[in-house]
Formats: sequence, structure tokens, C-alpha cells
Amino acid sequence: MFYKLESRLRQHLNFIYKEICSDEQREMLLHQLTEIMRLDHQSDAPDPYRNNWSEQDVVLITYGNSITSSKAAPLKALHLFLEEFCKDRINSVHILPFFPYSSDDGFSVIDYFSVNPELGIWQDIQRIGGNYRLMADLVINHCSAESEWFVNFKKGSGCGHDFFVTAEADDDISMVVRPRTSPLLQKVETDSGIQLVWSTFSFDQVDLNFKNPEVLLEIARIIRFYMDRGVRLFRLDAIAFLWKQTGTTCINLPETHELVRLFRTLIEHAEQNAVVITETNIPVRENLSYFGDTNEANWVYNFPLPPLLLNALLTGKCDHLRRWLMSMPPAYDGTAYFNFIASHDGIGLRPVEGILNETETSQLAAAIEQFGGKVSWRTVSGGGQLPYELNISLYDALQGTLKGPDQFNQSRFICAHAIMFGLEGIPGIYIHSLLGTHNNYAGFKKTGQNRSLNRSSWDMDELTTKLTDPESHHHQIVNALLLLLERRKLQPAFHPNATQFTLQLRSELLGFWRQSLNRRQSIFCISNVTNQLQDLTLATINLIDNQQWYDLISGRELDTSIPIMTLHPYQTVWITNQPKGLPSSP
Repeated sequence: MFYKLESRLRQHLNFIYKEICSDEQREMLLHQLTEIMRLDHQSDAPDPYRNNWSEQDVVLITYGNSITSSKAAPLKALHLFLEEFCKDRINSVHILPFFPYSSDDGFSVIDYFSVNPELGIWQDIQRIGGNYRLMADLVINHCSAESEWFVNFKKGSGCGHDFFVTAEADDDISMVVRPRTSPLLQKVETDSGIQLVWSTFSFDQVDLNFKNPEVLLEIARIIRFYMDRGVRLFRLDAIAFLWKQTGTTCINLPETHELVRLFRTLIEHAEQNAVVITETNIPVRENLSYFGDTNEANWVYNFPLPPLLLNALLTGKCDHLRRWLMSMPPAYDGTAYFNFIASHDGIGLRPVEGILNETETSQLAAAIEQFGGKVSWRTVSGGGQLPYELNISLYDALQGTLKGPDQFNQSRFICAHAIMFGLEGIPGIYIHSLLGTHNNYAGFKKTGQNRSLNRSSWDMDELTTKLTDPESHHHQIVNALLLLLERRKLQPAFHPNATQFTLQLRSELLGFWRQSLNRRQSIFCISNVTNQLQDLTLATINLIDNQQWYDLISGRELDTSIPIMTLHPYQTVWITNQPKGLPSSP
């Protein structure tokens, strides 16, 4: 029998606030949350094993100003781009923080209830949400030091004056895990004297204090506000750092997990088709813990995939990637992996700690610098530094191998996406990967921030010219990737929760097998990860002799009487017995 909402909320709040609030205060908090979210506290829970997604789901990741125009606000230009080039291939859009902000390209939010006027207005967001499943960020670990809340903190009165984490000079912060090299605590002058304010990411991003229940209530108001404006996919940004406790690592604490469970409870009761995604750029086992017992995230970011796939394509050996795929547990119904190989951030290296050794990581970093990228660093205990992130556009990151650039940039780039599109989970494609954008050196020069290299902005007229020119690599890449997505979304074996088995092939060939939930369709996804011809012996993948087999990508029927198939450098084949959407489909 499913629990009642009231019972589950009480369980969450007792865990989080048992030592902080009285019984009466927690009961009051429970009723405030249900009122804010407009919930019936006696309602039954939704089915936790329901999949609100299918093989047709693909998410485009974009900033609100990735497309600009002299004729329309950026959000309107983005909508025009989506309708002209992505319609019927991409059904979901993650618009990165579109709020007024002071730094970090939107992740230092000044006002959660407003749209940055330089981008457009709420109606622009809602129009996109009317045509696409809309993902928005809940940037709730921290907010901007220029926010009204923090201004009130410095005054000591008004909304937000008690919303922030402060520390004493003798507090034990020695074990705190940091994603940055800047100091954790900053001295802030307030009307009541100097305060040491917790700043996990930067001095402009001041951490919110969830030990104060008023912070939780304010976040609930934000969630309900976004939901009313069409948001259905909620990305919990940097969520692993949410709860602070001196004398601990302050990452992945039990209270943080319980808060994720609480957000999931509130969101899924308000909208059963909503999805909660946790963004936790941390080692594999810690990342997977955010699935909980199918009661935390619906989706988790598959952070090891970008660096492992990059390593495979730059070395021509997929051993690490294959072993990792074999170790990944299948996602239970009600959960799924969110696969991506590029994003607005760089390619994180923490998720492959214990998978790639220091020499292999250093080789990757050296190659990225050779290809025009940058390496970001983090401070570790003892004062040392380790590479934290590779900052480069994915198109430029794949311009060659560890030996240097070669002529296979485009083939290698398409291969990377073909692999990602075939894997168990929901694919997310960054707009600058879809467009084959080069490194943004002008943006890097302007901001001095490594991540600006992969945060370009296209003029709509210039982009349209590029995308309609058959000689342009942008045209060629967009058409190739959209064709892959068009074929992908029709195949039941590419359902995010369909069976996946890793094939035991040579280091030069990455292979995995997908089978539809009804077991009728099989797809063998095999990629040559080298810049040399590679032979695939068909007997090694056990194709059933009495069936016809097709390659979904080329659209051709296979001649299984020929025992060996030769794969060109970086060629991918999707071999299936039941092709959907091909002219030759039975």
C-alpha cells in the first residue's frame, strides 16, 4: 500500500530537522509546504517505478543566449532555431539559468523569480515549454552576493537576512571537499560586524543555509513558481554540497540525500510527469547513490561517460570505457541515466578517479591543451592541486589523437555521438556540439574564465547561412546528428530502460547490445574507435541466421553470408533485426 503524502513529509522533516525544530514547528512546516505546493496532504504517492520517458526523449542543453538575433530577443531566437532545425528530432530543452545573475554565466542567481531582461520574458520561456519538455535549474546550494537576500543579510533584517551559512574562525573545515581553489570562507562586513560566510564555489556565490526552515519554504515557492510556468524537468545544480556540517566533508551528507527525497516527494505529488535530475560531478559510486531506493533522483548525470569516451577516441583503445559500462548497474524502472558528452561546463575528471590513472589523466590534459583547451584545477587536502576539468569545445577536443591532429575530426565527433545516442539512458546534446562550434577564444579573452571556451553565442542569420551551406562542417554535422536522432527515436530497443549488455570485442571496437522491453527488437551498437580500418567478424556478435539484419545508420541490409564487415575509421553501425523508419523496413 502506498504511503500518504502527509506521512512521507513528516518522515522527511523529522529526519532533517529533528534536532533543530520542535514537534510543533515541524508540523507547521509540513502544512506550510503543502499549502505552498498546493497539495492534498492526504493524497496517495505516485508509482515510483513509472517511466515518464521513452526512446523519443532527447534533451538539447543551451543557454538562453546561445542564439541571438537583431530582430528578436535571444529566447525568441532560440525558439525560432528549435522550430526550424530541431522540431520532431528533439523534444526537450534545458535552458541553463535564465535569471538575472552576477557571475558564472547564470549560476550566481540574483532573482529566482525573474527572467534576465537581456534574454526575454517569462512568456518566451512558456512558449518554448509549450512545444518542448522544459528543464530548468534549481540553483539552490548558493545564490548571488548581489541578491536582495544577501543585501538583507549584511543589514541584518528583511527576507534573507538569516538565509546564509556562517562559520567561526576556529570551526573545523579541514575535511571539506572543494571543487575550487579559492578559500572556503570569506570575510563579509555586516551591520553587526565581520562575518565569515561559506562560499563553496566563489565569493560571489554565497551558500544557503538549509538548517533554517525558512530557506526550505522559499525554495518550495520557487519550485511551485517554475512549475506554474511550464517547467517539468528540475535540475538540482551542485546538490551534493547542500548541507553543511563542520568537522565533516560537507558533501553527500545524509541530510542532503533526505532533502533530495523531500524535493522529489513535493515535485512528483504536484506533477506526476515531472522529473528530478541531480547534478553531482563526483566519483561513480557517490553519483549513483542519488538514485536512492528509487526515491531520490529520477535521472542522474552519467558523469564518467564524457572523459572515458574522450579517452577511448584519443587513444584508440576502449578498455576503460568497456569495463566501466560492464560495471554500471541497469537503472530500475522509475530511474534513468542522463547521458551527455559535452555541456556548458568542462569535461570533469573526478568521476574517473580510480578508473584512469594519473598518467592517463595527464595525457588527456596535455592533448586538450595541444588542441587549444585549458585545464582547471582543484585543491586537495594537504594543499596540493589536481586537474578537475578539461575546458574545450567537444569538436576541437576530438580533432585528433594523443599523437596530434589528423583528418578525422568530423568522423570522430559523429562517432562520439553515435555511441552516446545508443547507450542506456536519455541523451542530452549540448547546442554547441549539435552545431560543431569551435573554441570561443574571444569569450575566453573577455572573461578570463576557462569555461567560456565552450560557451559561444551564434547570430541567427550567420548560423542559418552556415547550416544551409552543404560545404560547411556545421551543416554536415547537424544533418548527421539529427539523422541519428531521427532513427534513434523510432527504435524500441533504444528505450532508456531497455536491456544493455556490453560485448567482449577487441580494444579497438566498442560494442554493446540493446534489447527492447518486449524483447522483439535487438540492436548491436558497434564503433571503431581508431583511425584505422577494423574488421568485425559477424560470428562474434551471434546474429541469428534465419533473420534479416540491417544497419540503421547507413540504411542498408547486411549480407550475413559475408563473415567479415570492415569498419572505416570511427564508423558506427547499429545492426538490428527490426528496423523502424527505414525505406526498406518490413
